[in-house]
Amino acid sequence: MSNQFSRCFCFLFVFALLTSMFPSESFAQRGTEKNLKNDELKLDLLIRGGTVVDGSGSAPKKADIGIRGDRIVFIGKAAKLKVAAAKTLDASGMIIAPGFVDPHTHALEDLSNPKLNGNENYLMQGVTTVVTGNDGGGPVNVGETLEKWERQGIGTNAALLVGHGSVRSLVMGDDDEQPSVEQLARMKNTTGQAIGEGAFGMSTGLFYAPGSFAKIEEVIEIAKAVAEKGGIYDTHLRDEGSYSIGLLGSIRETIRIAREAKIPVHISHIKALGTDVWGQSRKVIRIIRQARASGLKVTANQYPYTASGTNLTAALVPRWAEAGGNVQLLERIKDQNLRPRLFSEMEANLKRRNGAEALLITRSRDRQLIGKTLGALALERKKSPIETALEIITNGGAGVASFNMSETDIENFMKQGFVMTGSDGSTGHPRKYGTFPRKLREYVFAKKLITLPFAIRASSSLTAETFGIPERGRLRVGYFADVIVFDPKTVADSATYEQPETLAAGMKYVVINGKIVIDEGKYNGILAGRALRKTQQKLFQK
Repeated sequence: MSNQFSRCFCFLFVFALLTSMFPSESFAQRGTEKNLKNDELKLDLLIRGGTVVDGSGSAPKKADIGIRGDRIVFIGKAAKLKVAAAKTLDASGMIIAPGFVDPHTHALEDLSNPKLNGNENYLMQGVTTVVTGNDGGGPVNVGETLEKWERQGIGTNAALLVGHGSVRSLVMGDDDEQPSVEQLARMKNTTGQAIGEGAFGMSTGLFYAPGSFAKIEEVIEIAKAVAEKGGIYDTHLRDEGSYSIGLLGSIRETIRIAREAKIPVHISHIKALGTDVWGQSRKVIRIIRQARASGLKVTANQYPYTASGTNLTAALVPRWAEAGGNVQLLERIKDQNLRPRLFSEMEANLKRRNGAEALLITRSRDRQLIGKTLGALALERKKSPIETALEIITNGGAGVASFNMSETDIENFMKQGFVMTGSDGSTGHPRKYGTFPRKLREYVFAKKLITLPFAIRASSSLTAETFGIPERGRLRVGYFADVIVFDPKTVADSATYEQPETLAAGMKYVVINGKIVIDEGKYNGILAGRALRKTQQKLFQK
């Protein structure tokens, strides 16, 4: 009997301990009208009178949101209860939704710059959390970056990815070589350490040098180190068009990495790039669905524009010419023996990009170039587009918007439940200022391609769940109070290719960690964001 009593006592003790450690269900119920106690009626902020779209994909409903500290503590009808709030926001006629989570931004430099760290361009889109360090360019010193953000303050929550390209460059330089056993081990250790310091995963830019020099076996081995610590693999595909292994080949390569490294994979800015692969979205979707049906975690993000954004070098110059870095590239441009081969391959790449008139210069040291196409500049200089491009690259390079996507492919991808919204925000492209409102305005309210709950989920909870960002991305009692209130009649992107830095419209209130940062449609300068760190949880289960 004593042994039985001991076993029973131990069971009850463990049960009580686990219940205290994981009170999610009881806490989630605490904010309902039925269970709310008197001491819980005192709120710091009450958002009332709006229509709640909670991020789960479920139908909209009329409800009020109560916030205390940095958490949501009440969702229901406040009029039925004697709710006391220090501040009340009127959301009548508005949509109340979870703050958007952007899985692919290039906000690293902005967040680290005290003049730009408010991230206002994202706040005005309703984005409360950004993931940065994408395309293989994420920092190696993850801990230092997060600590800097904490010291100086940031406007949005921010999560980091460690860059495969950055790690490879640190260990091997920028040469077109394969790693030794020792170099591969060092890359794995460096990447694993970055995850330990708080990175949510690893990003690759297999289209760009030096990531393009890595064979799949290298990537798989390093991805295994990320998987061991519960991170995600985020990738700019090796080829989104027909540059090397092709779009379909790149999708299959990514799925192989997922299978062999046992890691969730995320395809950044999924697209069919160039007329020669237009229409392949259906095949891509079929391949990904088959992989997901087999138990692999494969997702993607997308921005709602027909023009991609990159730099002139990446768009036109073959990767062999970039081996060794920019100094070596400039030497090869000067080499008369190499110019015929360089011209020939660049002309083929220009064709893939739909010609010189499809490349719009969006950023450059030479401000006179901005807003002109490569074709127009070639006419001005009375030179061929390739000669003009090489001159620009030699003089410091330029960013470009590349008009080479089909609206049909964009819509095919957007309708998929595994595709989330991501800006890929880069200077000079309107997507940095308009992605999320544009998706709502164009594809929900105007074209009615997708429903509002579907779009909100694709912009919030789907991303948070995919990247393992806990307690964000949904309106739920106990979750962090990242909440947006927008007008469905006026929410819209305002940025254009001619005026790419125009703030979006329609966000009336944005709340981050319980603090109002967009108040009556204007940013108040408060830095309420937090530097987020990865918790050690497994994302891959099969």
